[in-house]
Amino acid sequence: MKYKKIGDILILDNIPAEDDLSQLASKHNVKTIMKINHIQGTKREPNYEILYGFKTETVNKENKCLFKLDLSKVMWSKGNTNERLRIAELVRDGETVLDMFAGIGYFSIPISVHSNANEVISIEINPNSYYYLNENINLNKCKNVTPVLGDCLIETPKYKADRIVMGYVKTTHHYLKVAVNSLNKGGIIHYHETVPSKLMQTRPISRIRQACENRDVELLKINKIKKYAPGVEHVVIDALID
Repeated sequence: MKYKKIGDILILDNIPAEDDLSQLASKHNVKTIMKINHIQGTKREPNYEILYGFKTETVNKENKCLFKLDLSKVMWSKGNTNERLRIAELVRDGETVLDMFAGIGYFSIPISVHSNANEVISIEINPNSYYYLNENINLNKCKNVTPVLGDCLIETPKYKADRIVMGYVKTTHHYLKVAVNSLNKGGIIHYHETVPSKLMQTRPISRIRQACENRDVELLKINKIKKYAPGVEHVVIDALID
């Protein structure tokens, strides 16, 4: 049986009928057991079932950061744990970082906690995620995070940044042009994409170069996060753009 524990909530991929849910909850020291069927739409809202208990809000600790969230309203991707810390450790002193699709602060909070960024601008379209983004800013005492409620296509052009995180995997390439236009010369973009394995080395960087038009692009790294589906990878492209 596959599961992940988020705070004091257990998320199951599926559950055999004979399983005793109360015993399972006791074994893993959780108050609620849920099944997340899928995440839907640009607001990344969960379609879920509560199998045991009723409490869906929790606080999850990861990489010395606290994340308050309601799993009936917002998503949590446990597979991105290492990537969230990796990005935070890449941020240089004094940088302005723009976090597109910020969610509840998956990248913004670790960047604030683990780096000396001057400012982290966090854009999120989902009001529920935005609420928890603000909660997590306060919970982690982040003084340099500026939350912005709105569509990244509309809000991103209002800012300039030295580093841009694009932590969304569906149709992310449609946002590349506004991201590139907001990136300072010599800045770095971290672009997420789900891509067929055979196109992993070519398609994502090609899309970045197309969005950059006449700007020079240097591929720094292709970071493979996890299998998204059979033959499909979730990757992050680190690219320096002059």
